[in-house]
Amino acid sequence: MPKIGMEPIRKAALVKATIVEIGRAGSLDVTVSQIAKRAGMSSALAHHYFGSKEDIFLAAMRHILSLYGAEVRGALAAASDEPEARLRAIVRANFSAGNFRREAVGAWLNFYVLSQTVPEARRLLRVYQRRLRSNLMHSLRPLVGARADGVAAAMGALLDGVYLREALKEGPPDSGTAVAVVMEFLTSELGKRI
Repeated sequence: MPKIGMEPIRKAALVKATIVEIGRAGSLDVTVSQIAKRAGMSSALAHHYFGSKEDIFLAAMRHILSLYGAEVRGALAAASDEPEARLRAIVRANFSAGNFRREAVGAWLNFYVLSQTVPEARRLLRVYQRRLRSNLMHSLRPLVGARADGVAAAMGALLDGVYLREALKEGPPDSGTAVAVVMEFLTSELGKRI
């Protein structure tokens, strides 16, 4: 007899296990069995809840994007309305403890790989990229005017690059250094200290 109310708990456990396994493996080359074992359930139950390994990966990606979005919204709500403060908040949210841990960094990079072949993954990444660009443009327009689009594109590329470097280095992610790299770029672009 199925336990009432267990489905959301088990799905959440499978999503978290997927993120950990992808981060541990450093690739999408993980099995549903490995994910299910980490979540403390059978692979048959994992397939029952998600259908396929790809669907589990997509659920994990949605979860990461949801956490990321909440972190950015919270940071923006706490920041003043000054454009510089909003930019600092966005950058810090990208490298917060929840978004910039080893498992999350590995999962982000592998989801970029997945987006090359899976249309739904590509759609999710486009949503993320558009929201990031929109948030950056909102704060950059009053500061750099017509250059806002180019600066926002460069910042997006820089954020991705910092994640890539973190995935390739030894040791835990260093959020302080990551924030400093992006803020130095912003300072250069704005021609003043922010």
